[in-house]
Amino acid sequence: MSTENQNLTEVAVAEEQEAPLLLNHHHHSSILIDHQNEEEDTIIPFPDKHMDAHAKVIPNQRLASLDVFRGLTVALMILVDDVGGAFPSLNHSPWFGVTLADFVMPFFLFGVGVSIGLVFKKVSSKPNATKKVIIRTIKLFILGLLLQGGYFHGRGNLTYGVDLSKIRWLGVLQRISIGYCLASLSEIWLLNNNVLVDSPVAFARKYCIQWMFSLLLCLVYLCLLYGLYVPNWKFEQSNLVWSSRGSIIQDVHCEVRGSLDPPCNAVGYIDRLILGEHHMYQRPVYQRTKECSVNSPDYGPLPPNSPGWCLAPFDPEGILR
Repeated sequence: MSTENQNLTEVAVAEEQEAPLLLNHHHHSSILIDHQNEEEDTIIPFPDKHMDAHAKVIPNQRLASLDVFRGLTVALMILVDDVGGAFPSLNHSPWFGVTLADFVMPFFLFGVGVSIGLVFKKVSSKPNATKKVIIRTIKLFILGLLLQGGYFHGRGNLTYGVDLSKIRWLGVLQRISIGYCLASLSEIWLLNNNVLVDSPVAFARKYCIQWMFSLLLCLVYLCLLYGLYVPNWKFEQSNLVWSSRGSIIQDVHCEVRGSLDPPCNAVGYIDRLILGEHHMYQRPVYQRTKECSVNSPDYGPLPPNSPGWCLAPFDPEGILR
């Protein structure tokens, strides 16, 4: 008999001697060793009334398709940021229209939504889940505030700090955090988990409250966008010609309702009213329009007789957005 077979025999004998001890041992779970297979022993869980008390440990599983989608979205974001200036079709649309770069944010939000549907598919405690959502929302919002609030002054400026009178309250991560919070709360509290989805009718019954909530948000947005009256307004513009005069006040004439143009839309009006012009994005994308740039659709000097609102602040991640 070879040494390897001898070792296997000794192990088998030891297991046979230990098997009764395992069966008679008063522990939370028992193990039965089956020796019917001569080549390999099989370990079989022995029925125990305490087995249910210890839930089966399921390893953390990731959805590979979602991870791939996130990676492709990050790659697309890097592509449009680095190449968008050379290829206008890859850069963000100056105002009206849509380009490849305009899909980056919706793709990120889509990934967040899919994750929410998987994480909160079965919620054991709604208050605890809500607490986790609120904590994560606050963390994301604060992180976005640090990155886009004005703390970092650029690669060529080795200073750090922020002027609270000019801090930018909203940004990309802030928008994701607010969207995550609303979607998560609706998934936790507005889902009818008592309905078994076995037909299209049952599917509609399970998610009807969520759909009503989403439609309500869209309805409020559209009502404000097309129904809110936007009066004339003014903003403070830096005087680049006479530096000794500091800044000048630029008037913008609106007095319209339902306008979608850059200067007189309800989205910018609500941001100016609540956030204030100094807390908004100071280099809006509409500065690349034909009215505001000689290099349109890229940034450039102001053309002759350009409108005064070209240098007005506008936040692409504002409250209504």
